[in-house]
Amino acid sequence: MNDASRMTSHRPYLLRALYEWIVDNGMTPHLLVDATRPGVRVPAHTVKEGRVVLNVAERAVARLAMDNEAVSFTARFGGVSHPVQVPIAAVLAIYARETGQGMALPEDQGLAADTGEGDEVADSEGGSGAESTGEVVLGVVPGGISDDQGADGDSDGDGGDDDDGGPAPRRGAHLRVVK
Repeated sequence: MNDASRMTSHRPYLLRALYEWIVDNGMTPHLLVDATRPGVRVPAHTVKEGRVVLNVAERAVARLAMDNEAVSFTARFGGVSHPVQVPIAAVLAIYARETGQGMALPEDQGLAADTGEGDEVADSEGGSGAESTGEVVLGVVPGGISDDQGADGDSDGDGGDDDDGGPAPRRGAHLRVVK
């Protein structure tokens, strides 16, 4: 047994670092989540093809917590407040809405072997398979992920991971905070 096998997962540390980097640059952090994983709690109507995009900007969520096991917060979806719980293993990517820059999070080597899921993120996201080797790949999140959320922080989470290539339809007016 080598020392690497006794180390904790690097995924939550990467997630927190990239979140901070995106926020420090004045961008809006979004998470791409595999909603089919055990322990994911999001409103069912926000899930499309087993995935959900979540706006985790400070203005969009309340009580955001990112620990080594999960990301949790409360957000409004369609005007209704819901608690959200996402295990770290279910987070596929984090990126800035405005630029698409971010990272598809690599699978933990032990987790990939235990779950039999291998480099599913690499295959579904059009990656090179580097995630299965533990290699960290930085760059723009592939697939043209876009989002319909406005700057009002209404995190309805069903934004744009459609593969039809066209822009997602815009919804009606949103409420905005006026100071």
